[in-house]
Amino acid sequence: MSDVLDTRTAGLLPLPALYETLLAQATRRTTVFEGQTVVWHSWGERRPGTLPLVMLHGGSGSWTHWIRNIDALLAQGYELWLPDLPGFGDSDPPAVGTDADAMLAPLHAGMAQLDLLPCQLMGFSFGGMTAAMLTAAYPQAVERLVLVGAPAMGVVPEKQFSLKGWRHLSDPAEQLEMHRYNLGALMLWDAAKIDDQALAVHQHNVVRDRLPRRRLANTDILAQSLPQIACPVAAIYGVYDALYKSYMPALEHQYRAVTPHLQAFVRLPDSGHWVQYEQPEAFIATLLPLLSS
Repeated sequence: MSDVLDTRTAGLLPLPALYETLLAQATRRTTVFEGQTVVWHSWGERRPGTLPLVMLHGGSGSWTHWIRNIDALLAQGYELWLPDLPGFGDSDPPAVGTDADAMLAPLHAGMAQLDLLPCQLMGFSFGGMTAAMLTAAYPQAVERLVLVGAPAMGVVPEKQFSLKGWRHLSDPAEQLEMHRYNLGALMLWDAAKIDDQALAVHQHNVVRDRLPRRRLANTDILAQSLPQIACPVAAIYGVYDALYKSYMPALEHQYRAVTPHLQAFVRLPDSGHWVQYEQPEAFIATLLPLLSS
């Protein structure tokens, strides 16, 4: 699948200029596991004595979940590697399985093929859950783990949000309204941030989600994984994250209870679930000390 969809035939908004700029600067690599291809985009060069920073996007997403953070991290000298997780973006679905547990071996094999071991690993939402599971499964692969808006901590008695279906709609305008609603229900707290750029990134991502039967995010698999992790772990959440809402204090308590090497638990103000997009400057200001300490 190509990087750029034909918006005239797909009925999607055009992606922002920042996307085109970043894509032109990126190196695209592919890795193969059991016949399935994972697509990676990288920026920057490795400096002596530093580790690559691998960044996993959220569910129904792609590397563009980090679109507003790449330049700032490059300015700090980081070498960035952003895969499209198996079954999302430009990457093939896993050979077997439809959830995060099916992605661990392909991602670890890809990291080995690209000489990214060990690394610093950061994951957003579904990608945070996946990153923790990967770190628990391959402890020598990761020297620092940062979780952003990660689910599956087992503290929420029932789902805190609901999304509206859009695939059955033939009218692009009606689809767009469903995407706008869903961004507000789950991803972004400030309605003013749900502009054409956010909508375009979201649209181009969700149409390429080939794993509709994911269930692990509704379990406590992250809470089960964290006690097995020996490297430093930091967690960053928007204070209005729709996954947790009034359960944010319980979330912090759970992190502190089950994470042996918890470096920090940070709640960023004026932001929801997609915190690194909604408040990119505050996110980077919080992240950088965690990566360098």
